Amino acid sequence: MKKRVAILISGRGSNMEALIAACSDPAYPAQIVGVLSNRADAKGLEFAASKGILAYAIPHRDYASREAHDAAMHEALLALAPDIIACAGYMRIMTPGFVEKWEGRMINIHPSLLPLFKGTHTHERALQSGVSEHGCTVHYVTAALDDGPTIAQARVPVLPGDTPESLNARVLVEEHKLYPMALAMVCRKD
Repeated sequence: MKKRVAILISGRGSNMEALIAACSDPAYPAQIVGVLSNRADAKGLEFAASKGILAYAIPHRDYASREAHDAAMHEALLALAPDIIACAGYMRIMTPGFVEKWEGRMINIHPSLLPLFKGTHTHERALQSGVSEHGCTVHYVTAALDDGPTIAQARVPVLPGDTPESLNARVLVEEHKLYPMALAMVCRKD
């Protein structure tokens, strides 16, 4: 039986697109039941809708507090009844109460080899630190930022002359492979 997956995005949704493509395979163990965004202008909403997936925004700016926005997101997710929530470029720090409600069922993809470079600007920070290897991590979401248990990682070498943009491009290729693989692992775990 396929697991029901809701995806959270904030922007273009390239990792969401990779998950949707993976779900088009009848043997893949997940189905996407909805895509939610905290931004009405998120380009990924158009893509999801074009694939017949329920997609809509709950703009965080419409709410007086982070808690109020997270409560609205929680209610929308309850209506979708997902088994798993996949954060795919969702650029909001969630409240501990929200995370607790979905703990163990919410995953995220992060553009670094966690525990290195939590937060933003990971490619710049990797280059500044002089690491020889960079990559991406799929992990469970916990209340601490980018700190949950690792599900899977993919690595790329840091090359001489790399810029944040060139490193990002190579890591993104790996993200698009890693996230569908990691989601399938999570779906098959139960």
